[in-house]
Amino acid sequence: MTEDGAVPGETFVMGDSFRAKAMRFAGRFKIEQRGIERVPEDERTDTGFKGLLNAGTMWLSANMVVSSFAIGLLGRGIWYMGAYDAMLTVIFFNLIGITPVCYFATFGPRFGLRQMVLSRFWFGWYGVKIIAVFNCLACIGWSAVNSIVGAELIHAVNSDVPGYAGILIIAFCTLLVTLFGYKVVHIYEFYSWIPATIIFLIVLGVFAHTGDFINIPAPTGKAELGNVLSFGATVFGFATGWTSYAADYTVYQPRTQSKRKVFLATWLGLIIPLLFTELLGVAVMTATAGHNGDNRYMKAYTETHAGGILGEVLIYNLGTFGKFCMIVLALTIIANNCPNIYSISLTIQVLARWTARVPRFIWTFIATGIYIAIAIPGYSHFEVVLENFMDLIGYWLAIYEGIALSEHFLFKRGFAGYRPEDYDSPSKLPPGYAAVFAFCCGIVGMVTGMSQVWWVGPIGLTAGVKPYGGDVGFELSFAFAAAAYCITRPLEIKYIRR
Repeated sequence: MTEDGAVPGETFVMGDSFRAKAMRFAGRFKIEQRGIERVPEDERTDTGFKGLLNAGTMWLSANMVVSSFAIGLLGRGIWYMGAYDAMLTVIFFNLIGITPVCYFATFGPRFGLRQMVLSRFWFGWYGVKIIAVFNCLACIGWSAVNSIVGAELIHAVNSDVPGYAGILIIAFCTLLVTLFGYKVVHIYEFYSWIPATIIFLIVLGVFAHTGDFINIPAPTGKAELGNVLSFGATVFGFATGWTSYAADYTVYQPRTQSKRKVFLATWLGLIIPLLFTELLGVAVMTATAGHNGDNRYMKAYTETHAGGILGEVLIYNLGTFGKFCMIVLALTIIANNCPNIYSISLTIQVLARWTARVPRFIWTFIATGIYIAIAIPGYSHFEVVLENFMDLIGYWLAIYEGIALSEHFLFKRGFAGYRPEDYDSPSKLPPGYAAVFAFCCGIVGMVTGMSQVWWVGPIGLTAGVKPYGGDVGFELSFAFAAAAYCITRPLEIKYIRR
């Protein structure tokens, strides 16, 4: 390790330990050997315009997927919103949700540290372990849910392919990409948005040609307020879900890379696919409102959700070619799962000293096995339970952002307030008491403001028509956590002096 805390790549293969031998073996196949160690400046090869393209296309591919399209269906599918109010909700809450992702992406070039390692500067050495556990749950859970969605599309095209087979196909393809690490993940994401975009343009063209779009008028009053807030919370949660990974995909960019350009590249890579796919989903879902109850779109959505309604657009109108398009859309799940499975291996390394000594690629194998074990029984038994659990997990990111941004702007006063060489020194990091307390306060905000099928908080209940209310969970989570942190952090600095 050098004076600035960076670890040269050649040190990973030195010695006769199991780790060194595993690293040497991995090096033969060009597998990334680095885990959460700080990247030296001379090894940051993701430079110039190429680095900015990688930052943008990373998120362009990860969000130009059927999972994003499915988010757009929910405005009408769950909250019975109109066409244009649902579209405005998609635009507004995506703009809010992606902002933290773009900002934290700029930390990678500045410090050469992964997102969960950077979190030590806000939550402390021990407090960050709580955050890491939540991140692991999110990575595993969303990978399982996404794989189930992809398997359902494959099964809709060919009923002879069982659900578990579709899950295995998606999981093993994702493993093949993420196993090799940063460079291969970026190479895959650099191109995978292209076929996905073509297919979504076909969906747009075919659906527009059918004339099945219906301009559903927006409801009014308190019911509409609750619907906008609840649908907006879902849109926000999906968009901001990449926050806890953001810096992982820019750590090999040089310190001299412009923060504004990294922010802009990330912003474009997120906003374009999120708005395109979700607005398309909103538009297609309007077709479920017509035909006086005898509606093939509604029937398909009720039976098989996103896969069914896409089938009514593609297979119904294009036949065999439509089936091919459906298979391509199912395989877009790989691009969506790659950030989950690459980043979880880095997150696990933050949990303990011994987990950091286990090579990253071994954790990639283990994480893949775990989410396969969850997804296969979930396909036919508890998919709804799994999705409800993931909705709950999504609130934690608002708490994370409230604490991290408060520390960054108010106490560290920007990038100059960091000593990145201290990332691996517990005694030089914040103790984490204020962060943990603020995290607990954020959970209180979540519980009082959320509106889910199984629980509506007392504040959430007032944000819409009873008994459904409106979901203000992420707003209150952020506000409660930020306020509690701003109150307790000065005391921590005064008495513990770090």
